[in-house]
Amino acid sequence: MDLLRKGKVKDVYDDGDTLVFKFSDRISVFDKIIPSAIPHKGESLCRTSGYWYNIASSIGVETDMIELISDSEMRVKKYRQLNHGYPFLSNFMVPLEFITRYYLAGSLFDRIKSGEIDYHSIGFKNMPVYGEKLPDPFFEVSTKFEKFDRYLDVSEALEISGLKLSELYEIREIIFKIDRRINSSVESRGLLHADGKKEFALGIGRNPVIIDTFGTLDEDRFWDKNDYNNGQINELSKEMVRQYYRESGYHKKLLDARDRHEKEPEIAPLPENMVKTVSDLYIHMYEKITGLKW
Repeated sequence: MDLLRKGKVKDVYDDGDTLVFKFSDRISVFDKIIPSAIPHKGESLCRTSGYWYNIASSIGVETDMIELISDSEMRVKKYRQLNHGYPFLSNFMVPLEFITRYYLAGSLFDRIKSGEIDYHSIGFKNMPVYGEKLPDPFFEVSTKFEKFDRYLDVSEALEISGLKLSELYEIREIIFKIDRRINSSVESRGLLHADGKKEFALGIGRNPVIIDTFGTLDEDRFWDKNDYNNGQINELSKEMVRQYYRESGYHKKLLDARDRHEKEPEIAPLPENMVKTVSDLYIHMYEKITGLKW
């Protein structure tokens, strides 16, 4: 097999007519790879994503997964990468990320707080607080292959991706269908699914196919349901690592450097006790998300 792409979290190998994902124990935040390996992280991501792939297939959603080769390797279908301006008719990766949000968190909260997004436009009568349940699911699209992800309006999303408006809406409905199952499943096990991102290809006949990984701690945000009902938000996802670097001051330094187009500061390793905490979380959350034993 030839190494096709070394990502922040997994390595992608070309195996002829298929691709093989090899999940690593690397962890990244803010588009930076942290120089600390998280034991069992890759295995957790692979097994969790495989679980959701099987669920998606069971409710009639086409997926790209062919098989789990091992606890940290997955074989998937191969799709062509779209050349901007020369869209393929079918069988290509859609160069977008699709985000659905059910509770107010992350960058959506930041954009409302800064005034970039008017909270009235998403159904709030008064200024919301972090963690509020959104009046309606919030769907948005961002870039995938640019250096830094940025949010897109519908017209630019269609231009970049080669999608028709009807196909964008079809993908949105498929995502809502998958998320209804995710939301109800994890809630029965004491979790709230706050938000998540997904990726798609257009297969034969331009049928949407869900690809890559989803429903894991890296793509999605989960909260403890009992804590939430008692007025506390207990982050049970990679968000806890992002929060560590925010509190350390690194995130502000990174954003300042990017704003000034200066050299970005190196990200420091996680302390050993934090590495263990994060590793334990990935194992624990595999069991909570899937209901299966590690």
